[in-house]
This record gives sequence, structure tokens and C-alpha cells, in this order.
Amino acid sequence: MKTLSPDRPILVVGAGIAGLTVALALAERGFAVSVLERARTLEEVGAGLQLSPNATRILDRLGVVERLRAASVQPEAIVLRRARSLREIARVPLGAAAVARWGAPYLTVHRADLQNALVARVQREPSIRLLTGATVRDAAYHARGVTLSVDHAGAVIEAAGDLVIAADGVWSTMRGTEGKQRSAFSGLTAWRTTLQRGSAAERQDPVLSGAVVTAFLHPRFHLVSYPIRAGQAVNLVAVTRGAALSQSWSVPASKDELAAALSRAPALARLVGDAGPWTRWPLHTVDPDGPWTSARGIALIGDAAHATTPFAAQGAAMAIEDADVLAEALHRNRDDFPAGLARYERERKPRVKRVVRRGAFNRFVWHASGPIALGRDIVLRLRSPERTLGDFDWLYGWRSA
Repeated sequence: MKTLSPDRPILVVGAGIAGLTVALALAERGFAVSVLERARTLEEVGAGLQLSPNATRILDRLGVVERLRAASVQPEAIVLRRARSLREIARVPLGAAAVARWGAPYLTVHRADLQNALVARVQREPSIRLLTGATVRDAAYHARGVTLSVDHAGAVIEAAGDLVIAADGVWSTMRGTEGKQRSAFSGLTAWRTTLQRGSAAERQDPVLSGAVVTAFLHPRFHLVSYPIRAGQAVNLVAVTRGAALSQSWSVPASKDELAAALSRAPALARLVGDAGPWTRWPLHTVDPDGPWTSARGIALIGDAAHATTPFAAQGAAMAIEDADVLAEALHRNRDDFPAGLARYERERKPRVKRVVRRGAFNRFVWHASGPIALGRDIVLRLRSPERTLGDFDWLYGWRSA
């Protein structure tokens, strides 16, 4: 039986959303934490994120939402539209309705704004040490915990701790040190750009106006738009079939290629040409059935454990939930951390797999064609707002045990 020592930190690899959230959740419960981040500076990468109430409830408790409010948007609704005609299919109320029903807001944010808010909170926690420019090369597990070999500032240093949490994303190097499964290309490519409010492209497209999340549905693709940066910008993300690319957030993309993919929706194809520059990256997944923990002293969280496609808009939320559940499991099992790791995996897997199934269902529905798409539209139009909200209770109303 291994116990958590009060004089050795928990090591977290990765200072993204998952890593910073788990550091805060652990510090809240009295643990010392060292966060190791490969990048020398935490730069503005990625684009927009949707944070549903199951995530903002945790972030609020950790003191992050108050730092995020000025840069976020609380959308009034999620709207589904046909991509070709732009006709509205369905509308899910959010805003005050979300807060009243699920006890926390639904927010849209730029990823960098969320990371900045998390970093600001981390820097106020004396029990958290954040080290950037630190690349983990190897891990050695022993009776007293784990020792990481780290390249930092031109030298090799050792970081020792009770256990290590891999929060280093879909292409996790820590997952590789355990010989665990690799990520797999989904066959889909995501394209992203951000429009500034008042830009020529934004003014010419009335569908982009308003504080709503809009999903434009087509059998060959979908495009999602929503406001970020306190409503001063609009995030656009299109998902199409595509070839595998390099492992990067920011591969420059040709507008012509995306416009051709969206050619059957002329209004959206024109928007692609007017907007930009666009970036793209391949959507890789990690099978959630694989192992997430080892009694030797490692836990995977977020995309490192279960990266999925974005059809349920829950990637960030699942990482945030993971962080809180893992911190609580370790807190309740300070005298037997292998039991805490096992508890975390046991509690999280059913939840994550249900979200993955919901994403697969959304992909089928969003990309439906012919009679199936017609039936989808009829069913959604006939559903009451109350019943539609009820469909999300299991997802947005979730609370940790």
C-alpha cells in the first residue's frame, strides 16, 4: 500500500485546461502540486470553447469563473439550422434558463482566456509550482513514488513526487511511457477561424449575429459559430472529412479547400472566403476503454485518457470533471493512493463513455440526409423547450459525488 506523503508533491504533466484544473482541485484539498509544461510560454493557441454548466459549476467553486466572466459570453440558446437553406430546425434555451435549471451558467470563451484565468488562480496558490519549458523524457516508479527526468533550461533535472498525472493531451507522451494505446485518426478534420465583430465578413452574414451558439447541419459537414471575447468576436469551426495531418493545433489551411467542402451550402462557402485566415488539424481520438491509471502511480485525465470528436461539445468539460473527481478520489484515499486511482477510473469511465455515445449520436443526426434528415427536423420542431432541456439534465446537471 502506498500513501501520499505531505512533503512530496503530486506531479502534473501539462498546463492546459486539464492540468491547471487538477492542480487547483488538488490544492483546494490540501495537496502540494508541481505542474510541468513543455512550452516555454503559455501562448494563445486554439480558439473557442463551450463550457456547459457541469464544467462551470466546478470552475466557479475553484474561483475561476469570476476571473472569466469579463471575457466570456453567456449565450441565449443553441440553435440548429440547415446549412444549405439556413432554415432554423430547433432551439434550446440557455441563458437564465440554464442557470435556473442546472445551477450554473453555460459560457462560450476563447481557450486562451480560460487558460489565462486558470493561470491567474494557480499563481495565487502557494502550494502549486508551475514550471514552463520543462519536457518530460522518462519516468521511474519506485516504492516512494515517481521520479521524472525533465529537460529544462539546457539541463536534465529530476522531479520527484508521490504520483504523476498525465494531462498532456491527445498526443500524450506520458501515455506512451506506460505503453498504453495510441491515439487514432477519426477521419475528420476541424477548421477554425475567428471573426471580429464589425468586420466585413461578420456584417455580411446576419446568421452570425446575436448571442447564440449556431450549428449548421449538412450530410457532408457541419459548421458551428458562437460569440467569444465578451461578444467582440465570433468563433467558427467547421468539421469535414479529411486526411491526417501533422500533430499540431495550427496547420495553415487553404480557404479554397474548405470552400469546396462547403460548396453545397453557398452562404457558408461565401463566408469561408470572406473570413480567415483558417487553421486546421486532424481530429484524433483515444479509446476510453483503455487503462487510465496504474497502481505504480500514474493517472491520465482529459484528452490523454479519452479524446473524442467534438459533436457533444464536451471535451473541455470532461477534462474539468476528470480533474475534480480525481482530486476528490485521492483526497478520500490519502492512505492508499492506488485505491484512489482505481476509484477515479471506476467513477469516470461510465460517464465519459456515455458522453462519447452521445457525441456519436449527434454525429449521425447532424450529418443525416434524405428521409432521416426530414424526420429529424419534424421531431425537433415538435418538441417543447421544456422537454428539450430535460434531455440535457443528465449531462449539464451532473455533480461529482
